[in-house]
Amino acid sequence: MNITEKILSAKAKKEVTPGEIIEIPVDLAMSHDGTSPPAIKTFEKVAAKVWDNEKIAIVFDHNVPANTIGSAEFQKVCRDFIKKQGIAKNYIHGDGICHQVLPEKGLVEPGKVIVGADSHTCTYGAYGAFSTGMGATDLAMVYATGKTWFMVPEAIKMEVTGELNSYTAPKDIILKIIGEVGIAGATYKTAEFCGETIEKMGVEGRATICNMAIEMGAKNGIMEPNKEVIQYVSQRTGKKESELNIVKSDKDAQYSEEMHFDINDMEPQIACPNDVDNVKDISKVEGTAVDQCLIGSCTNGRLSDLKDAYEILKDNEINNNTRLLILPASAEIYKQAIHKGYIDTFIDAGAIICNPGCGPCLGGHMGVLSEGETCVSTTNRNFKGRMGDPKSSVYLANSKVVAASAIEGVITNPKDL
Repeated sequence: MNITEKILSAKAKKEVTPGEIIEIPVDLAMSHDGTSPPAIKTFEKVAAKVWDNEKIAIVFDHNVPANTIGSAEFQKVCRDFIKKQGIAKNYIHGDGICHQVLPEKGLVEPGKVIVGADSHTCTYGAYGAFSTGMGATDLAMVYATGKTWFMVPEAIKMEVTGELNSYTAPKDIILKIIGEVGIAGATYKTAEFCGETIEKMGVEGRATICNMAIEMGAKNGIMEPNKEVIQYVSQRTGKKESELNIVKSDKDAQYSEEMHFDINDMEPQIACPNDVDNVKDISKVEGTAVDQCLIGSCTNGRLSDLKDAYEILKDNEINNNTRLLILPASAEIYKQAIHKGYIDTFIDAGAIICNPGCGPCLGGHMGVLSEGETCVSTTNRNFKGRMGDPKSSVYLANSKVVAASAIEGVITNPKDL
């Protein structure tokens, strides 16, 4: 059996097979300021008390601090629910983006089943958990019962080999994969990432890759925990390795498909408007003028991303014809970036530093694009109108490319600086 089948089998208390519909308990359920209110509204129609107030997490990250009356009202609904239900795991005061905050707070472990009312909940597969997004109505029933149903997904084995160079990053790996698989090529399947490149990869890069599994339609992305992941989870949870449920695929595990990706000599990858699978080598789009550059999001707002940007931006200035927004993924990362001197360098270069949050990624708060504007971003989606006006354009890239592009005012390969 593969990792996902093993985790779901353990929860179902029987051996499950792809295509089978099962109802299982969940270990953690999450919603944020954008999805909690509709979930709460539905929940209150079916139950008075949540199934377990210790297994629910609510995070404010999409419009924080509130930027409109509507978002303020949404957050008030959440605060009232948190108080009424005694939700102790609430992160509502600028703690950061849910998919960064939950692992930081020790809520994510290998072998767990985690659901969230946000499509990028698949991020937690980087820690060896089965995690997936769902709609607010489905989450309301989880809040009420602690259970949900799944159709057991088939799995695609995605083996990655080769070495990243000085100008590429894990973001380029997942963009390359999505470019080949397509936005619907892994629909309702498990994307199981493996291979020597994944085995040697740090926690943050792994999170970037699993985060974007949904962009090819996958039900979940998942990886076998390596030493760095185990150390990270142990540190955050206070549990010894022997206390963690580390699940690995059998050598004879069955997959619907096996794919191999060689990243040796890979150029930085760019997802061009208006689809995430419209991926090209940077050499095909170099010189494209940009009005805005953005480094942040649940995909690439981590400390390693900020470090990469720092290395590019030190002793440089932002082009006067563009603007650079930087949003650390969490308050913890923000503090680390301050202590390491990254923030001073960003400000000296002319960047705008924003509080941790998701706002610009979805065109909801800060960094909204106007008609005809172009942004190169470390975020995860570039759909038409995603970051503002429907006649704006978004390119997706790693943080090194975004920082270099901010300096030059056009999409730039960092190696050419």
